[in-house]
Amino acid sequence: MTEKVKNELISQLKLEVQAHVDLTALTDSELSALAESSLEQKVEWAREYNPAAYRELSTINFREKQAIISAVYESIRGLGVLGQIIGDTDITEVMINGYEDIFIEKAGRLHKMESRFESRKELEIIITKFVSMAGRQVNESEPIVDTRLEDGSRVNVVMPPIALNGPIVTIRRFPKEAMTIDKLIEYGSITPEVAKVLELLVSCKYNIFVSGGTGSGKTTFLNALSNYIPHDERVITIEDSAELQIKNIDNLVRLETRNAGADGRGEISIRELIKSALRMRPERIVVGEVRGAEALDMLQAMNTGHDGSLSTGHANSTHDMLSRLETMVLQGAAGLPLDAIRQQIASALDIIIHLSRLRDKSRKTVEIVEVLDYNQATRTIETNPLYEFVEDKNSTQKKVSGSLIRTKNKMINTDKLVSAGIDKVI
Repeated sequence: MTEKVKNELISQLKLEVQAHVDLTALTDSELSALAESSLEQKVEWAREYNPAAYRELSTINFREKQAIISAVYESIRGLGVLGQIIGDTDITEVMINGYEDIFIEKAGRLHKMESRFESRKELEIIITKFVSMAGRQVNESEPIVDTRLEDGSRVNVVMPPIALNGPIVTIRRFPKEAMTIDKLIEYGSITPEVAKVLELLVSCKYNIFVSGGTGSGKTTFLNALSNYIPHDERVITIEDSAELQIKNIDNLVRLETRNAGADGRGEISIRELIKSALRMRPERIVVGEVRGAEALDMLQAMNTGHDGSLSTGHANSTHDMLSRLETMVLQGAAGLPLDAIRQQIASALDIIIHLSRLRDKSRKTVEIVEVLDYNQATRTIETNPLYEFVEDKNSTQKKVSGSLIRTKNKMINTDKLVSAGIDKVI
């Protein structure tokens, strides 16, 4: 059954079910049963009166049948087309540009869906529904909202008059199963050799920063790294929107920021959460992503005995990440000398892992760099590349092939390895 025929069938069934006089009195299971009964009646009617339609309907398998029933239910009581999309676990990103244009990402590639909302009003009602479920509101006076769905998906909403082509919804979905290093190896993001090195670096409490562009897999990689944290340590995670899925830590505290309410009060920032976390006797602090002034607090935490801390940030390269960190720190301490900022960064960070989304849409780890000292003479932070992604002869314009290759540079800051009793050369 084609997507177009399926959507037409769902619309027809929705109208038939909505004609039920006791619709509001039905329970969820009764509504689903009514949708199933309407579908069966339509199949029987087609069998007797419309052979062409029956040939199409008779090809529906059990899974498609359940998807259609679920879609009818969602269109009446749930989140409509959005509910159908969320039901597809293969979809990793949803982009709704007004009620007519819906784009989804599957396997790293964007597709435009044939499905659409019936009207702008229907989309606005659905947005209001899931925003209110999270205890938030969206309207003309507060047209931008960040929230999340029940399954943990991160949601950004931008409403008119800010959005000119109607309500805009962007949803970032996350796998139900936490990412592991083994899966990263399977996907070709890293090699088994690199995995062993990362295990050593995390267990020996090197401060690690994961950088990359939008959609490069920073949070996913951070989740995988967290599996190497010893399970008996006290870990505090700090995020704008809870995305991390750390499973192996018993003594785990999860903190999440809060936006200001309609009255402009009640905001809790990442900076405040980091300051509060330092009073909770953490052994490691994991900051989901630094974007601004909180970078200073994070660096200070790394410099005051909280080794083994992890974080991520947006950047196009490892050197770009260092520059961006300088800018972020200046947002929180405008009068701080640049030399002092660079010294802070150099002494706080040990390792930067840079991820990239390549031309074939695959996500790869492209560089692992050791952060060295601040050079007073050149006024730069010195770095030591340990691994670099190198394309091999099988690479084409459409498909990237290659792996992380160890550079000839020896690792210089081995003090934490030595302190942990490890004499292995990285």
